[in-house]
Amino acid sequence: MKTWSKFHISTLRDSPADAEIASHKLLMRAGIVRKLGGGLYTYMPLGLRVMQKISQICREELEVSDAIELWMPHIHPVETWEQGPRWAAAREIMFRVDNAGANKGRSREPEFVLGPTHEEIITPLVKNEITSYRDLPKNFFQIATKFRNEIRPRFGLMRAREFVMMDAYSFDATDEGAVKSYFAMKDAYARFFKRIGVTAIAVEADTGVMGGSFSHEFMVPAEIGDDDVIYNEASGYAANREKATSALVPADLADAAPAGAIEEFATPGVITIAALEAAPYSVSGDRQFKTLVYIGDGKPFLVILRGNDELEEAKLGSLGFTLTRAATPEEIEPVLGAKPGSLGAVKGSIKDPSALAGVFADHAIRLIGNGVTGANKDGFHVRNVNVTRDLAITRFGDFRRVRPGEPDPKNGQPLQVKRGIEVGHIFKLGTKYSEKFGAVYTDDQKQSHLMVMGCYGIGISRTLQAVIEQSHDNDGIIWPWSVAPFQVIITLLDPSVPEPAELAKKLASVAEQAGADVLIDDREERPGVKFKDADLIGIPLRITIGGKGLLAGVIELKWRAKKDVIKVPVAEAADHIAAVVRDAFAQA
Repeated sequence: MKTWSKFHISTLRDSPADAEIASHKLLMRAGIVRKLGGGLYTYMPLGLRVMQKISQICREELEVSDAIELWMPHIHPVETWEQGPRWAAAREIMFRVDNAGANKGRSREPEFVLGPTHEEIITPLVKNEITSYRDLPKNFFQIATKFRNEIRPRFGLMRAREFVMMDAYSFDATDEGAVKSYFAMKDAYARFFKRIGVTAIAVEADTGVMGGSFSHEFMVPAEIGDDDVIYNEASGYAANREKATSALVPADLADAAPAGAIEEFATPGVITIAALEAAPYSVSGDRQFKTLVYIGDGKPFLVILRGNDELEEAKLGSLGFTLTRAATPEEIEPVLGAKPGSLGAVKGSIKDPSALAGVFADHAIRLIGNGVTGANKDGFHVRNVNVTRDLAITRFGDFRRVRPGEPDPKNGQPLQVKRGIEVGHIFKLGTKYSEKFGAVYTDDQKQSHLMVMGCYGIGISRTLQAVIEQSHDNDGIIWPWSVAPFQVIITLLDPSVPEPAELAKKLASVAEQAGADVLIDDREERPGVKFKDADLIGIPLRITIGGKGLLAGVIELKWRAKKDVIKVPVAEAADHIAAVVRDAFAQA
């Protein structure tokens, strides 16, 4: 047991000015963390206890799935990352170790970087450690500090420069084995989040810079979430905004026949979808073709959407480019022959089609059939543009952002949207990394094969704050029993009086023997101050000893999440508390 007077808990009455959301405010007010600088935090004693409990539960569930814990360096040689598949995409978010003073003349690239994840480290390690199919599958994990050069850290631990993460890496002999490992980890994640008392939804997700064939994010629903979850409760469909699809375009949709000859018309000063919707043109957004120009690995390409749709940039990852960005007006005009606002992809209208890496169209433009697009002449558009006849399309794909109300791809019912906080992510990587690093094994016929990989991450520090965001009220944090820094707080109203002080120690010992972590508030403070602090730091069960209650021969029990106060005779208190604590562990 700990006593408040000999422990360190420093609460604040007011929230810091830079704390924007409820969980960030409570992190600071309850003394969970203290800020050192932008995105950098010290975990105070209460916060460290929560971090340790979350980490231990994570560790236990991974070990149930046969994952093996290790510890890898945080400082990585640049050449190791350069050998991997994502250096070009990841380098800008990495902290670089400036070693110029020790190595004069080497200024173009740093020699070392701080690791945001460890695919580039674990893969060559396993390459040297495992050579035979007999030693597969294997899944290695660590719970360690990571670093990201976050340009705009905010929301406390939600978007930090230094954070604690569990990262795991599976290695299998076959694709079937890799799928099995993937879903074993998915199940372990579900058990972990359930044990820590968090509602987390597994949603289909974009693989992004990590690559691989598929992935899932685990999202904690919260109004301040950093992403949208598109879902339908009836069908069970759930995906993040970057991955979400809908049944807006029927699979059996027949291409529209041409409506007439293509016709150019003047549109002076019209350079937006909205301007073309207005009089005198009155062309609705769902009848317009929107032509966007992007640069993929140094070469321009076009993306065509309906005018009323928005591009989901993450979906451009399906095109296979390592790096993509929006083209500048200066890059657009020499290729298409016009400035943005008058662009199109009608055959024969593009000034230099050979400069393009492709013309990629969203499936939904087939709903237009015949519509209006830019003429690739400033101040002109063309009408009666038929998708099949007139547009030079390299490939159709899913590039648009799904909107609420569109039909669910599983059951056709309207899709809904809610905000969520990403707390975990899993990827089936395939052989992307093993190929780069030569991670192979020999089978029983002495033939060599690439190992099939998966990677998995849980933001431990981010999860800590997500718990608070999901579980608090106007008075403070409401910790779930399993991760609370202390499960029981004994509020001693008369700490200088021997009888209640001895009773507090006795009942604390009973609660500890039943498995609880106990804090005795032995401060010489007013009862109101003690009650407010207990609510603020969020201890699940408060036992009050002293005052009028003790004179009447009772102690008081109050659950943090409930309003009712339970009065228990002193003679029955020990047995009652032991039973309550055991029951809380059984339900956690």
